[in-house]
Amino acid sequence: MELPLKFTPLRCLEFNDSESSFHQLLSNRFPSHFASKGLTNQTPTLDGGQIVSPLLVPHGTTVLALRFLDGVIVAGDRRATEGYSIAERRIEKVHAVDETSVIAIAGAAGPCMEMVRLLRVELEHYEKLEGLKLSMEGKASKLAAMIKGNLPMAMQGLVVMPIFAGYDVKRQSCRIYKYDVAGGQYEEAEYYAIGSGGKDARGSMKKIFKKDLPREEAITVAIEALYDAAEADVATGGPDLIRGIFPTVKVITKEGVSSLSDDELRTRLNQLIARSQQGG
Repeated sequence: MELPLKFTPLRCLEFNDSESSFHQLLSNRFPSHFASKGLTNQTPTLDGGQIVSPLLVPHGTTVLALRFLDGVIVAGDRRATEGYSIAERRIEKVHAVDETSVIAIAGAAGPCMEMVRLLRVELEHYEKLEGLKLSMEGKASKLAAMIKGNLPMAMQGLVVMPIFAGYDVKRQSCRIYKYDVAGGQYEEAEYYAIGSGGKDARGSMKKIFKKDLPREEAITVAIEALYDAAEADVATGGPDLIRGIFPTVKVITKEGVSSLSDDELRTRLNQLIARSQQGG
């Protein structure tokens, strides 16, 4: 999103700051920058016998989250597709929003990345104005409002479908939220996956997930679910040991957010591949 070259100082803006919302401030002050410009509701047409889509953009595919004994694992593959082509092999779909929460994105890559950046600024803006951190419910609701605001773009194919997870200081436990395209917000108690391979990943987790898993076993469940999704879904990227491309895996606990290194992921994936080749 590009703001006008002539920037108006914040103190000169005439707005009601009762909601402490940076996103609302921008949308009220510069509504044209939140409009669906240059897009239409056209359906695919035929050109020389070939189907031509009116809008073809990279899409992120499969992401998941699951609870374990001390927190939540959030993971995603690295592939972005554009129609039937691979648009990007190393896209990052799992991002830390702050010290205790993570967002995993599926859908149109551009709007997804923009929403991640805007959510980060939104939470920083709230903290600076109010002098305290937003609650877990508040963060999830802020994201729901952004997804609802993206509905006109979603109707034209630019869908954003995230999973949001984090540590709730009030409840002293980690929580997982999923969303629908209209901004509906729902909490998941155990695990969830979304994207083109989401159904396959959920099916894999359903078979091997257990409540209160230790950290190491939960990571194995997440990696195996992405591996199974990549086997069944053409748009989900599997591990590429030659290029060194591995899933993104983040762990959320009360201590904060941490990421698995490529070396650890390589070791775990080699073990998974060896087990699958042995039929177990």
